[in-house]
Amino acid sequence: MPTAPPAPARPSDAVDTLHVTSETALLRQVVVHTPGEEMSLVAPDNKDALLFDDILFTDRAREEHQQLCAVFERVVGKPEAVLQIGALLRETFEDADAGADARAWFVAELSRALPARNYARYETDLLALDPDALDRFAVTGQSPLPLVAPPLPNLLFTRDLCAVVGSHVVMSRAATDARRRESVIVEAILRHHPRFAANRDQLFVLPDYVSFEGGDLLVVNESLVLIGQSERTSLGGVMAVTERLLAETPVTDVLMVNLPNKRSCMHLDTVFTFIDDETCMVYPPIIARERHNVFHFSEYDATTAGGGRFQTRVLPSVQVAIEELTGHPFTFIPCGGADPLNQEREQWTDGANLFAVAPNLVLAYERNRHTFAALRDQGFHVVNAEHFLSFYENGTVPVGEKVALQLTGHELSRGRGGARCMTMPLVREG
Repeated sequence: MPTAPPAPARPSDAVDTLHVTSETALLRQVVVHTPGEEMSLVAPDNKDALLFDDILFTDRAREEHQQLCAVFERVVGKPEAVLQIGALLRETFEDADAGADARAWFVAELSRALPARNYARYETDLLALDPDALDRFAVTGQSPLPLVAPPLPNLLFTRDLCAVVGSHVVMSRAATDARRRESVIVEAILRHHPRFAANRDQLFVLPDYVSFEGGDLLVVNESLVLIGQSERTSLGGVMAVTERLLAETPVTDVLMVNLPNKRSCMHLDTVFTFIDDETCMVYPPIIARERHNVFHFSEYDATTAGGGRFQTRVLPSVQVAIEELTGHPFTFIPCGGADPLNQEREQWTDGANLFAVAPNLVLAYERNRHTFAALRDQGFHVVNAEHFLSFYENGTVPVGEKVALQLTGHELSRGRGGARCMTMPLVREG
């Protein structure tokens, strides 16, 4: 294992206030969901309706996900670095002061958000469930009631449930009924869990008639955000998020990237992610070769006659846009390397969906070997995640050297989501 400079000092106090102004600053706290009972309820007959491409071996998927969590815990090096969404929901329902209100809000919102499911008929019965039983129903759809509800295997991809921008949270509006209960779960947590009381007034709840999922939003810096218009985020969703960001946060510029309406690139982060503040992993056919598919929104004025207005212009490419707005050049590393077939194959297996735990410390599935070769060509040390954890078993992980960690992902990768998809950062340094 290569040597590296000493790690920077890190505060040891518990983190309660949300803060994300970068895709790559040192991670301090993240929300994940390790696969459980809900994943074992995916079957050949329901997988398509659940937006799942395959049936995962749940025990192995859990082991692989626990490796991901172990990396986060080792790098962050403090208690509560990794929060589980199921545990947060149960704590929300159990809270002595707000638990009853949280359960009532969750059941009522579930009925409102999914009227076709007829949850309203069972509101009294759902409220009578104890917190553990209601938590199990929320995640798996299983309960003692004569109520049919699907499991939530996509809860694994916590990135899509919301997006933290600065100290504000943009709530998701899932594009499909299959994921709408997930949106209700995370909103219940953020509205009612005592951990998030300081940010309760900073939730951006979007209109019902738009769709937005967190995998389409990337925070470049305090003033610049990218949003994908995609299969899962509508133009109305982009506009609603942009309006709130420009009007109510330090964000001054939003770049909207038009994406093909295809499952293979369902979110912006499936074709574009940050490695540090000057380097990105990209899928060239969409990010490097598409032209005039980037729209720049700025200077929102809510007082304009007839409603709010943006300053709007079209830019030739993502690279031109972010280089102009940040004032410095970027290196774009091709997912899959130089060969077009390898690019296509490895984008499909989430080679472009890297997650940066710190600048230049990134994670991706080991199966994307051409992507790792491209990183190696850029000076990265490619290290197996298990070896990384063993090497730093008893010491503080240094931050500063270029390291690309290979995650075991034989089962997780079959769910069609990578390292970034499986994370919802709450706090980063900076």
